[in-house]
Amino acid sequence: MSVVFKSRSAGSSRTKIGLISDTHNLVRPEALAYLAGCDAIIHAGDICNEAVLDALNDIAPVTAVRGNNDTGGWAVALPTHATLQVQQVTILVVHDIADVRPDPRGEGFAVVVTGHSHKPAIIECDGVLFVNPGSAGPRRFKLPVSAGMLIVEGDRATATFDSLLG
Repeated sequence: MSVVFKSRSAGSSRTKIGLISDTHNLVRPEALAYLAGCDAIIHAGDICNEAVLDALNDIAPVTAVRGNNDTGGWAVALPTHATLQVQQVTILVVHDIADVRPDPRGEGFAVVVTGHSHKPAIIECDGVLFVNPGSAGPRRFKLPVSAGMLIVEGDRATATFDSLLG
């Protein structure tokens, strides 16, 4: 699956992409508020219910991949990998980082967005920005409930993540 996004703000050279993962059928009002105003949203899997995607689509267009807990008829339509072109940045979305091939940079990816671990992380490795927004769903262990933001300007991408529950 390949998608091209442009900023919804006329004349803007900045595209704001909300990052969310591992909602596990929970749409927190804090997550919706955090994602408000995004040009697009990426959900990195473990959605668990189509209603989650419906709620996110009310904010901005959503690109979602199937996670290991996404089952049933609605989930079959979700890809396991998605590619997005945002300005001059190519983004790979996959639920589990173990499913990323060894050389994403060689395949033309500048950003890789994953989920699965519930651990928020932003790591640059070999010229590729790896982003896991953590889990916006039910709290797991002592991990934070979080979501992320990817800002694309031309051929540059920067990422942040924030705790949703303070």
